[in-house]
Amino acid sequence: MTEARLRALVALADTGSVRSAARRLYVTESAVSAAVAALTRELGVPLVRREGRGVRLTGAGAVYAGYARQVLGLLEEGRAAARGAADPGRGPLRLAAVTTAADQILPELLASFRSRWPDVELALEVGPRRQVWSSLAAHEADLVLAGRPPADVAATVLARRPNELVVVGAPDLAAGFALARTPWVMREPGSGTRASADAYLAEREAAPPRLVLGSNGAVIAGAAAGLGVALVSRDAVGAELDAGRLVVVDAPGMPLDRPWHAVAGAAPTATTLLFVRHLLEAPGWRPATADATATAGAVATAGTVATAGTVATAGSRGRPTAGPG
Repeated sequence: MTEARLRALVALADTGSVRSAARRLYVTESAVSAAVAALTRELGVPLVRREGRGVRLTGAGAVYAGYARQVLGLLEEGRAAARGAADPGRGPLRLAAVTTAADQILPELLASFRSRWPDVELALEVGPRRQVWSSLAAHEADLVLAGRPPADVAATVLARRPNELVVVGAPDLAAGFALARTPWVMREPGSGTRASADAYLAEREAAPPRLVLGSNGAVIAGAAAGLGVALVSRDAVGAELDAGRLVVVDAPGMPLDRPWHAVAGAAPTATTLLFVRHLLEAPGWRPATADATATAGAVATAGTVATAGTVATAGSRGRPTAGPG
């Protein structure tokens, strides 16, 4: 049972075909097939079945692929931890961020961090809320920037930053806003902001017309064009508000408090703490503090990294309200 065989199975699970898995791994199709066949022999249960001209994971294969993903993530996390412990300023850092955070928060942070620590190996994954938290759970990300972590993810909240969700619209549309009748433009399913909008309307038993657009930028542009009102982070529409292309709608129960969270796994690497220390120097970010539902502790110093602040463990929290993203 080798790392290469596990990677072949995970690639097959992700891509859905031997050919695509081989392309992802830069190996031959026969190498992927041989790796999966070897795992099948070792486990003694079928992991794939023939389906037309291709193959599909069996139930056992899908279950084992989930464990394989976590094993591979732990191996990468272990490498990152070891290299970061030797020299935090030269270690790897795997970031994952929801789309809104990647658009509005990360560019300046990454630019200033890279200028300060040019030898850190940065990797960034951008995706919807479910994807980034899955990456953290599978040890495929060292730090996530998103809303509040789900209760079922073992997570260490290292820092928070205030974030308000507001309803915005073009001035003419906003002037005649009616919760049940005015159209809404929304993010795709799986987005934290979409979940917040759906919950907000459901709580008020409102069912206005809805138009789904594929990105945060498209939603903002659609709202400015008068297609409908939108629930967005105030940070994301500062320029539009200043220019008068959008106005904040006086909607009931608004704004919504959905702070950004910087979240690591159970044992943040030294390079992760180096980035968090840098993040805490940026405007608005504060160390996470203890509350009634989270266990507090100090962030351990690592190498030359100064203490980053206080952490809160999120595993014991109740069901969270969907955050931004």
